Amino acid sequence: MTKLSVNVNKIATLRNSRGGNVPDLLKVVSDIERFGAQGITVHPRPDERHIKYQDTRDLTKVVTTEFNIEGNPIDQFVELVLETKPTQVTLVPDSVDAITSNAGWDTIAHKDFLKEVIQTFKAQGIRTSIFVDADTRMVEGAANTGTDRIELYTESYAKTYVENKEKAVLDFTKAAEIAHSCGLGVNAGHDLSLDNIAYFKKHVPHLLEVSIGHALICESLYFGLDNVVNMYLNKLK
Repeated sequence: MTKLSVNVNKIATLRNSRGGNVPDLLKVVSDIERFGAQGITVHPRPDERHIKYQDTRDLTKVVTTEFNIEGNPIDQFVELVLETKPTQVTLVPDSVDAITSNAGWDTIAHKDFLKEVIQTFKAQGIRTSIFVDADTRMVEGAANTGTDRIELYTESYAKTYVENKEKAVLDFTKAAEIAHSCGLGVNAGHDLSLDNIAYFKKHVPHLLEVSIGHALICESLYFGLDNVVNMYLNKLK
């Protein structure tokens, strides 16, 4: 089945809004794994408005499943990843002041930069993934950087799913097929939810992992975290 990696940024946002340690990020992460999730994702940003750099260090002592750290590979981020040595690092080209990730890499224009960063991480045994749009040129470009995987940026799918789900998923199906033919693993994430994940899973081949945070936490307000994690797991079988 496709693995579920839960992005816990929103847990940290809630904690930071009042100071202190409620909710306890480390406990929540342990619970999410106990509920059945196969991975934990964090996206530390330079302003530390949700996940703090120290959170990432602390989580290395807690996470027992796959640990995925995503972010823009600025020097501070690269140093953090090399220090913590997660299972996977996902490179995302978000600006310092971005509210959330909003674009994939231009893997052709940034080929040399990405290749250098990826070599640095892979030399330490860290699996690498590049955040890309569902554009076959960008997927093919990713294959030339030496990355292990891509993560398909799924906002456009989520936005158009209700209007025309067949059209919404088409580019992602093609991108996943191209990635697989290039020897790349396929991950996906951004605005995937209980409403649209099953259709995506059914129509996007070779899907190894999805990273879901915002929707999952929001849905948990109604259904409970344990229930929601297992609802996703059932849809990903």
